Amino acid sequence: METRAVQAREHAKALEDERARVVVGPGAGRAGSPSPAFLPASGRKEPRIVQFRDTMEGMPEPESSKLSIEPIGYVRTFRRFKFDAPNQPDAEDQEVNSIELLPGKQFELALQDLDGFDRIWVVSWFHRNTAWRPRVLPPRGPAKRRGVFATRSPHRPAPIGLTCTPLLAVNGLTLEVGPLDLVDGTPVLDIKPYLRTVDCFPRSSLGWVEEIVAAEAAPPSFDLRILPLAKMQLEWLKTNWEINFTERAYEILRRDPSPHRTRRILKLEDNRFRLACGAWRLYFHLEGEVVVIEEIAKGYANETLLAPGKEKILDRAAQLAFAEQFPLVS
Repeated sequence: METRAVQAREHAKALEDERARVVVGPGAGRAGSPSPAFLPASGRKEPRIVQFRDTMEGMPEPESSKLSIEPIGYVRTFRRFKFDAPNQPDAEDQEVNSIELLPGKQFELALQDLDGFDRIWVVSWFHRNTAWRPRVLPPRGPAKRRGVFATRSPHRPAPIGLTCTPLLAVNGLTLEVGPLDLVDGTPVLDIKPYLRTVDCFPRSSLGWVEEIVAAEAAPPSFDLRILPLAKMQLEWLKTNWEINFTERAYEILRRDPSPHRTRRILKLEDNRFRLACGAWRLYFHLEGEVVVIEEIAKGYANETLLAPGKEKILDRAAQLAFAEQFPLVS
């Protein structure tokens, strides 16, 4: 009990210090006079330096520097691979996704009044990332590394995502939303309404992204030609397994087919390249400004697909069937 009393007194003292923690230059601190830092602009004679005390001084040390947080729900979307997800949601896309909130948490009450907003912020957790990098290679633009805090890369020290999307409907604990840049099963940490009066700054500088936006405004630099074998394989995957990764793949190749780690483009030989599309591989070569798509291949060897404990590999059954249908493919 005595320890708690001491902590309470220390906490009260810290609060008292907090009330007087702003210290300004000469002439400050006179009783009954407001701090010059808070006077109207007309009442200020010159800028003053403001110093802040450490608000943790005198307060008990936290038991742990780690935070504990639980998801409020999960994303439900047709996008299963990180490759499928766009770098940013396409505002013109008409796709419909959903966010399923967990039952038994009183979230029905928390959702009241949300349906009056056109857009929401979805705060999420990049659950498939196990490590972070201080400098990353953004998928857009030239192969140049940037500080991770100057990018929207998912490889962050605290892998938190922030997505703005249209809110289409609220049905019980399910939110119907528009385009997302997230994969199926992404944990959702919070939902907030989008407010155009405070969330929109259209004249803000885009930093290094300015030149990327300007380049992307131009028409794509490359055309595509799909050879018969690749066309047959893509149609087989779509018809028999409902697998179709061409939209994202073609977008990348039309814009810039050069080798790039984040875009998953690898140079194999003098003029042969491989694009990794989730569980699948797309092989191509260049003829001037034409990308020639040669063939499609599965991403895993049969030995790996058939090994014990590998049952959860995405598209595992489809890859095994593909190997039987196209045994001579790379």
